[in-house]
Amino acid sequence: MRRILFMAVAACFTTLAAADEGMWQPAQLPAIANQLKQRGLELPPARLTDLAGPTMGAVVSIGGCTASFVSPEALVVTNHHCAYGAIQYNSTAERNLIKDGFLARTQAEELPGDPNLRVYVTDEIRDITREIVGQIDAKVGGLARYEAIDRAQKAAVAKCEKPGIKCDVYTFHGGYSFQLVRQREIKDVRLVYAPPAAIGKFGGDIDNWMWPRHTGDFSFLRAYVGKDGSSRPYAKDNVPFKPKHFLPLNTAGVEAGDFVMVAGYPGRTNRYRLAEETRDAINWQYPTNIRLYSEILDIINRAGAKDAGTAVKYANSVASFNNYLKNFRGQLEGLAKAQAVEVKTAKEDALLTWLRGQDGETAALAADIGELRGVLSEQRKVRERDLVLGYLNRTFLYNASYHIYRTATERTKPDLQREQGFQARDEAKIEGTLKQWERRMEPAVDKQLFVHFLRSYVKLPPDQRVAALDAWLGNAQADDAALVQKVDALYAATRLTQVDERLRWFKAKPAEIEASDDAALKFMVALLPELLQIEQARKQRTGDELRLRPRYMQAMIAYNETQGQPVYPDANSSLRVTFGQVQGFKKDGVEFTPFTTGDGIVAKTTNEDPFDTPATQYQALVARDYGRYASAKSGSLPVNFLADLDITGGNSGSPALDAQGRLIGLAFDGNWDSVSADWIFDPKLTRSIQVDLRYMLWVMDKVDGAQNLLREMGVAGEAATPSGG
Repeated sequence: MRRILFMAVAACFTTLAAADEGMWQPAQLPAIANQLKQRGLELPPARLTDLAGPTMGAVVSIGGCTASFVSPEALVVTNHHCAYGAIQYNSTAERNLIKDGFLARTQAEELPGDPNLRVYVTDEIRDITREIVGQIDAKVGGLARYEAIDRAQKAAVAKCEKPGIKCDVYTFHGGYSFQLVRQREIKDVRLVYAPPAAIGKFGGDIDNWMWPRHTGDFSFLRAYVGKDGSSRPYAKDNVPFKPKHFLPLNTAGVEAGDFVMVAGYPGRTNRYRLAEETRDAINWQYPTNIRLYSEILDIINRAGAKDAGTAVKYANSVASFNNYLKNFRGQLEGLAKAQAVEVKTAKEDALLTWLRGQDGETAALAADIGELRGVLSEQRKVRERDLVLGYLNRTFLYNASYHIYRTATERTKPDLQREQGFQARDEAKIEGTLKQWERRMEPAVDKQLFVHFLRSYVKLPPDQRVAALDAWLGNAQADDAALVQKVDALYAATRLTQVDERLRWFKAKPAEIEASDDAALKFMVALLPELLQIEQARKQRTGDELRLRPRYMQAMIAYNETQGQPVYPDANSSLRVTFGQVQGFKKDGVEFTPFTTGDGIVAKTTNEDPFDTPATQYQALVARDYGRYASAKSGSLPVNFLADLDITGGNSGSPALDAQGRLIGLAFDGNWDSVSADWIFDPKLTRSIQVDLRYMLWVMDKVDGAQNLLREMGVAGEAATPSGG
């Protein structure tokens, strides 16, 4: 078994959860073994701590989503929306795989994913808190603390990494603990199968975050390595990776009340945030982003309506923006209903009252919480500026010129002194991004977005302005027509819209870039010094937060334990396990049952997007041609099911497993009431939504004729001949 070593502090994160709340680290599971057994787990909980073992060894990250191996030939299953980038990358207006779907009937037909698509297999998690902060005086904050932690993190990563092995230091509880995660990195990931969007995105944004749901949100990829087993970028002579473990399938499925668990890489939750941070999210963060996302989508969709090629290029971005937009609206509604600010304020008041009743160091934590509020106040003063600069960095031209020049300047330093994200280990990812802009960007659309964000910038108050950017804008700050002309001239006088030029400049030295007459590079050369000053000020604030946030969390953990409340780290994209049961929920006098069926697809079908069921599928559903994939209990075809699992973004594609660790479906969404669970978990209403394995297999067999993949997974299909392509 691989080592999973933790400091004594990690052992305290073991208080039993109320209901099934909690995104638990694998090492915590033995401490809640009784609860797992009570819920119905049949595996020994200790088996789930073995990261290279039969269950956890099959669960992988694909960067922002989760997936799992389901065959000895490294066939990987994940959500359709997680593979959407690979589908879009291989699509054109003439060959639209998003709309039509894709099936490789042989490995030779599989398509390379985008240059940055990776499969990460976690094999070790080790606590290194002492290595990171053990030598830093507890009173040191600010830039000194930030830089000391940064140096220690980079040293730990450098010591761990080697070819094919990626290591990262993850921060838990705001800096209360640090853990080193080691992963096998597989760089050649190919698209194998994706159903058409009418199945993979059935219901579209209308049904997103809603129940009942009937979405076939699944796709298949494959991981490849060199013939010698080494991790290599895409090459025709690479061969399928040989995973040590892959998940067995439970083709009989589950029923209401059955145990279910999900293993995956949830992105971020905010359960331990202060009340004022929750208030900021409600009053500023979510409303501001809703406005900006809506404006971005309007620009892109108007361009896409005029040109099919543009629509395909931005399809992945549009899907992502729409998902976040609906999520933000759900967050606002849910937080208001839950009276989140009031709840968190009451808990903080109770915490401070409890601290006043303690003595020694514990009592002193109250003052640190007060200091933390001061740091948050300083961050609030520059949030509008930082938001606008962040959105500018989402435009192609700004992002490309920034990464080209910043990487060049960082290369002049020893690697361990380079900024994280710009070290030698990061260059392949940056180069991959510079390459894939070719299929994901139209200069005319990018120009409109650039103008749009500059319009937001010139409305900032004087104390949040960037002098170098003001100087570049000149009189365009007060003249919108001049601003548009300024940006037109910028795009007309740059060659970075050409992929070969981007890659050439990416290899250039700072002096060469500084001498260039390319307008975009000249723009960034002028801007970067002040951007670095802004970055230094941010590091100063972050260093203060890294001193004070752990003190707040130390107090909160101690207080929660006295109240018998669950103590688990907020999600941070590291491997977690959550568990519960298949069950529906009641809301406003209405009872929602845990399964949807094929009959629901027939009832929803309108023959118009997003309810345009493919004819072959519709005919089979009307005929109730379910075959072996029907529920033994109801006789219907299960499509999606609910469970009381605690998941969030990043869990998309996570394998839903039964009591024996067999695959029964894929987590892909939550109900509307689960959206605000990122802040406050409500066990009565929070539900995860999974696509049922039986529906996945039925679509593969009866609709798309993917018998080659069924055989590879050890499933005997029923269809005599393929009916899809």
